[in-house]
Amino acid sequence: MTKKEVGHNFLARLGKKRLRPGGITATNWLIEQGQFSKDSHVLEVACNMCTTSIELAQTYGCSVEGVDRDPKALEKARANICEAGLDELVHVQQANAMKLPFPDDSFDIIINEAMLTMLGDEAKIKAIKEYLRVLKPGGRLLTHDVSFTEERMEEQLASLRQTINANVEPLHVADWQKLFEEQGFSSVKLNYGKMTLMSIPGMIKDEGFWGTLRITYRGLKKENRQQFLKMYRFFNKAGKDLTYIAVCSTK
Repeated sequence: MTKKEVGHNFLARLGKKRLRPGGITATNWLIEQGQFSKDSHVLEVACNMCTTSIELAQTYGCSVEGVDRDPKALEKARANICEAGLDELVHVQQANAMKLPFPDDSFDIIINEAMLTMLGDEAKIKAIKEYLRVLKPGGRLLTHDVSFTEERMEEQLASLRQTINANVEPLHVADWQKLFEEQGFSSVKLNYGKMTLMSIPGMIKDEGFWGTLRITYRGLKKENRQQFLKMYRFFNKAGKDLTYIAVCSTK
């Protein structure tokens, strides 16, 4: 039996570079909250192909450490970093978010997009406690995940798991806020809205017109069509009540 491909890996294989629920809109809001500068020491957890890390280093000249558990994603990340000429500013390594290989009070900013949703309740808490540990006093944690504002979402969440072939655990907007506050963050700011991951306007904003056309063309090839259409229909119809949530939590 062929193993089913996890949604974000499938989209990455089609050429999608922005693999976050709120796309570049949510990422840009987080970056605004981060108050990045050349002196910022930044950690990106679940850096994937380092799209965000590279953009941060290019824009602000800051140093970025990236960690991810996926060796294939890190291989692509290293190639992207080399191509951008940022070997001295951006470094990546394989690591677990729940046991980060860094001393206490190491970073000014941590950015972690589309990962906490993938963890169960206890694992979420462990990861957030690790982020708090390695953040400097006054440091900011920037997260970007899947959420919802409606009640009785069990059926939609079950469909989401089946659609993306991953056992994700999104939280209600209020529960995300409570989670960060209960782990000891002094200030928690939220921004949430409609998911744009697979909407046509969202994809064009994230990937550009020609990028969206290439992704759609590849997605509609015979070998990809079933999963591509399944994901497209879910996120634009059955899963329309799901939202992205971007959170800035200050230590």
